[in-house]
Amino acid sequence: MGAMTEPDEQEQRTGQRTEQRGAFSRAVFPDGEEPDPRFTLANERTFLAWTRTSLAFLAGGIALEAFEMPTINDDVRRIAALVIIVIGMLIALGAAIRWVRVERAMRHAKPLPAPAIAPVLGVGIFVAALIVLVALL
Repeated sequence: MGAMTEPDEQEQRTGQRTEQRGAFSRAVFPDGEEPDPRFTLANERTFLAWTRTSLAFLAGGIALEAFEMPTINDDVRRIAALVIIVIGMLIALGAAIRWVRVERAMRHAKPLPAPAIAPVLGVGIFVAALIVLVALL
Protein backbone atom coordinates (compact mmCIF):
# COMPACT_ATOMS: atom_id res chain seq x y z
CA MET A 1 0.00 0.00 0.00
CA GLY A 2 1.27 3.44 -0.90
CA ALA A 3 1.55 6.29 1.54
CA MET A 4 -1.47 8.53 1.95
CA THR A 5 -1.00 11.97 0.47
CA GLU A 6 -2.42 15.18 1.76
CA PRO A 7 -5.76 16.08 0.15
CA ASP A 8 -5.56 18.79 -2.50
CA GLU A 9 -7.81 21.86 -2.57
CA GLN A 10 -10.56 20.12 -4.53
CA GLU A 11 -10.54 17.15 -2.19
CA GLN A 12 -10.77 19.44 0.83
CA ARG A 13 -13.69 21.33 -0.71
CA THR A 14 -15.70 18.29 -1.84
CA GLY A 15 -14.54 15.81 0.77
CA GLN A 16 -14.00 13.31 -2.04
CA ARG A 17 -10.81 12.03 -3.58
CA THR A 18 -10.74 11.92 -7.38
CA GLU A 19 -9.96 8.21 -7.47
CA GLN A 20 -13.07 7.55 -5.35
CA ARG A 21 -15.31 8.58 -8.24
CA GLY A 22 -16.70 5.78 -10.36
CA ALA A 23 -15.08 4.65 -13.61
CA PHE A 24 -17.91 6.15 -15.68
CA SER A 25 -17.57 9.53 -14.00
CA ARG A 26 -13.78 9.53 -14.48
CA ALA A 27 -14.15 8.52 -18.15
CA VAL A 28 -16.80 11.11 -19.04
CA PHE A 29 -15.47 13.90 -16.82
CA PRO A 30 -11.71 13.31 -16.54
CA ASP A 31 -10.83 16.85 -15.51
CA GLY A 32 -12.27 19.90 -13.84
CA GLU A 33 -13.50 20.37 -10.30
CA GLU A 34 -16.39 18.56 -8.67
CA PRO A 35 -19.36 20.95 -8.80
CA ASP A 36 -21.63 21.59 -5.87
CA PRO A 37 -23.82 18.47 -5.56
CA ARG A 38 -26.97 20.62 -5.58
CA PHE A 39 -26.16 21.82 -9.09
CA THR A 40 -25.32 18.32 -10.29
CA LEU A 41 -28.61 17.04 -8.90
CA ALA A 42 -30.49 19.94 -10.51
CA ASN A 43 -28.86 19.01 -13.83
CA GLU A 44 -30.03 15.41 -13.33
CA ARG A 45 -33.59 16.54 -12.56
CA THR A 46 -33.62 18.58 -15.76
CA PHE A 47 -32.34 15.55 -17.68
CA LEU A 48 -35.11 13.42 -16.19
CA ALA A 49 -37.74 16.04 -17.08
CA TRP A 50 -36.58 16.00 -20.71
CA THR A 51 -36.61 12.19 -20.60
CA ARG A 52 -40.24 12.21 -19.41
CA THR A 53 -41.10 14.60 -22.22
CA SER A 54 -39.39 12.28 -24.69
CA LEU A 55 -41.35 9.29 -23.40
CA ALA A 56 -44.60 11.25 -23.71
CA PHE A 57 -43.82 12.01 -27.35
CA LEU A 58 -42.91 8.40 -28.04
CA ALA A 59 -46.14 7.19 -26.41
CA GLY A 60 -48.18 9.79 -28.30
CA GLY A 61 -46.64 8.84 -31.64
CA ILE A 62 -47.19 5.14 -31.01
CA ALA A 63 -50.81 5.79 -29.97
CA LEU A 64 -51.43 7.89 -33.06
CA GLU A 65 -50.11 5.07 -35.23
CA ALA A 66 -51.93 2.31 -33.33
CA PHE A 67 -55.46 3.73 -33.36
CA GLU A 68 -57.35 4.34 -36.57
CA MET A 69 -58.93 7.75 -36.94
CA PRO A 70 -61.68 7.94 -39.55
CA THR A 71 -61.31 11.72 -39.91
CA ILE A 72 -57.61 11.54 -40.87
CA ASN A 73 -56.14 9.77 -43.87
CA ASP A 74 -54.04 6.74 -42.84
CA ASP A 75 -50.93 8.01 -44.65
CA VAL A 76 -51.17 11.44 -43.02
CA ARG A 77 -51.72 9.82 -39.61
CA ARG A 78 -48.63 7.66 -40.10
CA ILE A 79 -46.54 10.66 -41.16
CA ALA A 80 -47.70 12.65 -38.12
CA ALA A 81 -46.97 9.65 -35.87
CA LEU A 82 -43.50 9.31 -37.40
CA VAL A 83 -42.77 13.02 -36.88
CA ILE A 84 -43.87 12.78 -33.24
CA ILE A 85 -41.78 9.63 -32.63
CA VAL A 86 -38.70 11.22 -34.22
CA ILE A 87 -39.20 14.30 -32.02
CA GLY A 88 -39.27 12.01 -28.98
CA MET A 89 -36.05 10.36 -30.10
CA LEU A 90 -34.35 13.72 -30.70
CA ILE A 91 -35.43 14.98 -27.28
CA ALA A 92 -33.96 11.87 -25.62
CA LEU A 93 -30.67 12.29 -27.47
CA GLY A 94 -30.61 16.04 -26.83
CA ALA A 95 -31.29 15.51 -23.13
CA ALA A 96 -28.29 13.21 -22.78
CA ILE A 97 -26.01 15.56 -24.72
CA ARG A 98 -27.21 18.57 -22.73
CA TRP A 99 -26.67 16.77 -19.42
CA VAL A 100 -23.02 16.08 -20.33
CA ARG A 101 -22.44 19.60 -21.69
CA VAL A 102 -23.89 21.28 -18.59
CA GLU A 103 -21.94 18.98 -16.26
CA ARG A 104 -18.69 19.78 -18.10
CA ALA A 105 -19.43 23.51 -18.04
CA MET A 106 -20.02 23.38 -14.28
CA ARG A 107 -16.81 21.40 -13.73
CA HIS A 108 -14.81 24.07 -15.60
CA ALA A 109 -16.69 27.10 -14.17
CA LYS A 110 -17.84 28.13 -17.65
CA PRO A 111 -21.20 29.59 -18.74
CA LEU A 112 -23.91 27.02 -19.28
CA PRO A 113 -24.65 26.15 -22.92
CA ALA A 114 -27.88 27.34 -24.51
CA PRO A 115 -30.59 24.68 -24.62
CA ALA A 116 -30.84 23.28 -28.15
CA ILE A 117 -33.70 20.94 -27.22
CA ALA A 118 -36.36 23.62 -26.72
CA PRO A 119 -36.31 24.90 -30.33
CA VAL A 120 -36.45 21.30 -31.63
CA LEU A 121 -39.44 20.68 -29.41
CA GLY A 122 -41.21 23.86 -30.51
CA VAL A 123 -40.62 23.33 -34.23
CA GLY A 124 -41.51 19.65 -33.98
CA ILE A 125 -44.81 20.33 -32.24
CA PHE A 126 -45.63 22.96 -34.85
CA VAL A 127 -44.87 20.60 -37.76
CA ALA A 128 -46.87 17.70 -36.27
CA ALA A 129 -49.82 19.98 -35.48
CA LEU A 130 -49.68 21.48 -38.97
CA ILE A 131 -49.78 18.02 -40.56
CA VAL A 132 -52.84 17.04 -38.52
CA LEU A 133 -54.53 20.41 -39.12
CA VAL A 134 -54.07 20.17 -42.90
CA ALA A 135 -55.37 16.59 -42.81
CA LEU A 136 -58.51 17.67 -40.95
CA LEU A 137 -59.34 20.47 -43.39
